[in-house]
Amino acid sequence: MTVTHLRPNMEHWQERVDLAAAFRWTARLNMHEGVANHFSVSVNEDGTQFLMNPNQKHFARIRASDMILVDANDPETLSGPDAPDPTAWGLHGGLHRHCAHARCAMHVHSIHATVLACLADPTLPPIDQNCATFYNRIAYDGNYGGLAFEEEGIRCAQLFSDPKQKVLVMGNHGVMVIGDTVAETFNRLYYFERAAETYIRALQTGQPLKVLSDEVAEKTAREIEEYPEQDVRHLAELKAILESEGSDYAA
Repeated sequence: MTVTHLRPNMEHWQERVDLAAAFRWTARLNMHEGVANHFSVSVNEDGTQFLMNPNQKHFARIRASDMILVDANDPETLSGPDAPDPTAWGLHGGLHRHCAHARCAMHVHSIHATVLACLADPTLPPIDQNCATFYNRIAYDGNYGGLAFEEEGIRCAQLFSDPKQKVLVMGNHGVMVIGDTVAETFNRLYYFERAAETYIRALQTGQPLKVLSDEVAEKTAREIEEYPEQDVRHLAELKAILESEGSDYAA
């Protein structure tokens, strides 16, 4: 029996396990930010109750049982044990309160996505398949307003007005990625960082970019959206690797 088959007396266990695996792998890829940044996944119908990482615990140590349950409509959540820090509450509370289609949300300051967010023109052109994945599917925020306390979190949430756009390049800040499940959202986060890296490295060559046509870029984006089960299998493989190493992520 693998560790993911264990069922402690705790609600939403599968979501907890998936989220813990995403945290561990994000740390392994060096896409974390010390003890900052946050992931969340909704567990009720309207999306306002969600699991997220405890306050300032390193992604590399987070376990399924560590997740805290947060209610975006109840500020008293902030007085509980391991309560989210004010920026976690601001970003994720605002998102789950104002953006119903954001069932899962992952915010990081990963290097290449953040470099992209710091450019005067942060637009990601479709120069390869990974970049084309996000063609016309990115929202851009050019109005960084300081730490993401509640007012800033609400402002950012409102930028996800187009359901097709599931990545927010947060100007001078980082990236927020949303999706329906942990597997879908982590897969999108992973490939966005890869796409941003390809673009940044291509710029570093100083050579002209060969950009795909709008028609081919859109076709590629649609084909990838319809590609079966890649996100589920991606996360399943990561969990299998963690389990083979004896990780306690699912404890």
